[in-house]
Amino acid sequence: MSQDRIPPRVRAMYGPEDLSSSPSFAGGYINFGYWEAIPLTDELDDADRTRSQQDLYRRVLGEFGRPAGSRVAEIGCGRGLGSALALREFDFASVCGVDIHPEQLARARAANAELLATHGGRLCYELGAADAQPFPDASLDALYSVEAAQHFRELTGFARESARVLRPGGQLVMTTFFSTGPQAAAPLAELLESFADGLDVAHPIDDFEADLGKAGFTSVRVESIGAAVWPGLDRYLEGTPVRGLWPRNFLIAWRQGLLDYYLVSATRAEEG
Repeated sequence: MSQDRIPPRVRAMYGPEDLSSSPSFAGGYINFGYWEAIPLTDELDDADRTRSQQDLYRRVLGEFGRPAGSRVAEIGCGRGLGSALALREFDFASVCGVDIHPEQLARARAANAELLATHGGRLCYELGAADAQPFPDASLDALYSVEAAQHFRELTGFARESARVLRPGGQLVMTTFFSTGPQAAAPLAELLESFADGLDVAHPIDDFEADLGKAGFTSVRVESIGAAVWPGLDRYLEGTPVRGLWPRNFLIAWRQGLLDYYLVSATRAEEG
């Protein structure tokens, strides 16, 4: 796969800059976290931050109705810790983490070397893109993605490819932050550096919901979980070197109704 497909800012952030080493991503899972079960009145530490990131994976993976024996893939796996958690804590037959960035795949394989060695092919990490997934047609029972789709340049191909690789009746569950509409793109770029420099794309949630329907998904469900993400993240950032920088504006953007964090689930239509 040509590395020209990786946007320059994404290539740098997940290559030499290694976002997982940032103080705001203690634990290395590289997501904003799901803070519902973590008391925000207490002083938050790195253990709380790591738990929040793990809990976001658990929130997503818990949406699968029948995980036992399922063939599963994660799109945008990063350092692969979420794929490893999925294998350890859920009864999947196999989990394959997919990422477009070769440096991230190298980190994933290194970070999870012991699990890769001991689980007989049940865990793997493969090069691929959201719109060019490395799986045969109808070969997966379930597909998930955690805080990666904001980096995809468009989501139509992601929806189409997800429908291709899932068996009829297979399930897609994903979560990330979306804009609340096209009118939000300009103010988001003013508030948040990641939207201004091309790291993140202001995908409207309604457009993605429509993409899923056109790709052949049914039972599409969109749930806002922003109240369990943004306040906890911002509370944690208060105690880090990031406390005076632009990531604090995510909470402001949410409060202004410009973006939100969503959990999206959909089922691949049955044939006939």
